[in-house]
Amino acid sequence: MGDTRSETMRRVLRREIAGTIGLLADEQDFGAMRRYRTFAFDDHTTYLQQAEILLRTLADQGSHTTVALFDPEDYAEYCAELGLDPDAPASRTRFTARLALTGPAVPYEGQPLSDLVPHLVDEAVRQATWEYAATTLAALGPCADCGEDIGRAALAHASALLTRILATPAAGERHLVCSVATRPEPLLAVLRTDEGPGGDPLPDDTEALEFTTVLALGIATGSPGGLVVRGSTPDGPDRVHGWRLRAGGLTPLTAAEVFDAYCTDAASGDLLSPEPGVDYCAPPDLGDTGRPGHPH
Repeated sequence: MGDTRSETMRRVLRREIAGTIGLLADEQDFGAMRRYRTFAFDDHTTYLQQAEILLRTLADQGSHTTVALFDPEDYAEYCAELGLDPDAPASRTRFTARLALTGPAVPYEGQPLSDLVPHLVDEAVRQATWEYAATTLAALGPCADCGEDIGRAALAHASALLTRILATPAAGERHLVCSVATRPEPLLAVLRTDEGPGGDPLPDDTEALEFTTVLALGIATGSPGGLVVRGSTPDGPDRVHGWRLRAGGLTPLTAAEVFDAYCTDAASGDLLSPEPGVDYCAPPDLGDTGRPGHPH
């Protein structure tokens, strides 16, 4: 009886343990891990199938599991820094536990891996975008003319601009996109808001921080870019308007400019058919959004 009760208690306790799986979502990353003798898989498709079976099994047992993106390069650097053997399962386990705190991760909630992986990759891109923008802003230092910290001032200005945009009257959900032309690739940040009980927009705090940081980078560096808002209501057409990043602030786009942006193929330049149920509009007045003497 004692052994049976102990086994039952261990099963109950196992359900209280949260776990993290480091997933090699990319076939190239999977190939990089095959150089380790203790990495048992030799086929990426089979690896993903087994990972999904394991996730379902853990969920059926009542366990909560988070899936993190496993990067072989980061793993190798981690092992080198700590003096760990990268060809040891215990080292991979330690790195995966660290990913739960520092890396992009999403909870497994029974969704197919084909749905989870794109979400996980999006989270990785979002985190990398924010880290790059924040690091670049911090490195700008003080203005040579006035001594003002360029990055900090740009963040304050971007935050004020976002507050003004969200304060403009609009019903329903809003989808904001900010793009900044940086090298080697442009930065993109997305912010979605739901309509609160009083009609006020309810943004996600993390998305708002990322969005503000990317907008601030465009302001601080004077990089080309833009900000577009799409509002949606159940009983009316979507309304799209936007601004161009210019002179450290936002310059309104005309309705025709917004139409051209949405109805032109970015790669080929060919005209596209207008999307049905969408109104292309001039943006609301935000007041003076520029900063005389800036960007630096």
